[in-house]
Amino acid sequence: MTFTNDKAIYIQMADRLCDEILAGKYKDDDRIPSVREYAVLLEVNTNTAVKAYDELARAEVIYNKRGLGYFVKPGAREQILAERKREFVEQHLPEMFRQMKLLGIKKEEVCNLFDTANV
Repeated sequence: MTFTNDKAIYIQMADRLCDEILAGKYKDDDRIPSVREYAVLLEVNTNTAVKAYDELARAEVIYNKRGLGYFVKPGAREQILAERKREFVEQHLPEMFRQMKLLGIKKEEVCNLFDTANV
């Protein structure tokens, strides 16, 4: 994984795990990689991975079963989806709309681009 400078690494790690939950790699009550496994996979310090997992546990996205590891909390996918949608609407759309007005881009143009995008 390539990390950026705009967010702390542990936040980027937490975001990646959330992306994997959204993509269906991990479902409700699925075991996720251990802190050490994830740290090795992403080539980061174990303490950084611990912070990422603590963040996700605080957000109630994952839970710990003592001696067994971390698991995806039931409803986590829907929770992540709702939070990401809220964040997108509040933080990204206003700037996009401002740029559209400045550049004279009509919403119909954006809808056509959206419909033909290979995403």
